[in-house]
Amino acid sequence: MAAPCRSPVNARSRRTRARLLSAARALLEEGAPETVTMTAVAGRAGVTRRSAYLHFPSRADLLLGLFEHVSQIENLAESVRPVWDAPDPVTALDEWANHIARYHPRVQAVASAIRRDRRVDSDASAHWQAVIRDQHAGCRRLIDWLDREGQLAIGWSPANAADMLWALMSFDVLEELTVDRGWSTSRYGERLAAVFRATFVVPEKS
Repeated sequence: MAAPCRSPVNARSRRTRARLLSAARALLEEGAPETVTMTAVAGRAGVTRRSAYLHFPSRADLLLGLFEHVSQIENLAESVRPVWDAPDPVTALDEWANHIARYHPRVQAVASAIRRDRRVDSDASAHWQAVIRDQHAGCRRLIDWLDREGQLAIGWSPANAADMLWALMSFDVLEELTVDRGWSTSRYGERLAAVFRATFVVPEKS
């Protein structure tokens, strides 16, 4: 996997890099991933192609830098904090659904571009595998918490439950419901939380 591009020390270079990242994000959110070329990004940012390549040697480097940039801007750490601050694992599972509904739409365009490129670019593939590992680790941490508290539904092993919880986080599911079916992100979060509870939590005794 390519080393992440470090933020330049020079203030002018930092501004140029920020303009390139903002331009790439805008182009991604306006159209298909294949329209985000180095030439298009440079033109949108108002810089030369040479300048763009000085900051990002390839389109893959640009997309990977953009994913990290968007994660920082959208404050991934703050979005996920309520999950691990929850008083119990069932509440944490609800907060996990809220986090997905809150955060994933903000990074969906960039994530989709990297997912698409991972099939033809080894750096994009390695980066996406790292993202998957982080997501799955969070799912396993939640499921293990449920299991320790005796709240994991019967029939699930922690490993299989973590796999299923991760699968339900899919960006494809998000896109199909919020774009193709027109769900609001709030409805998506509410229904996702309901699915998580019904699937993974021991039913309350009547």
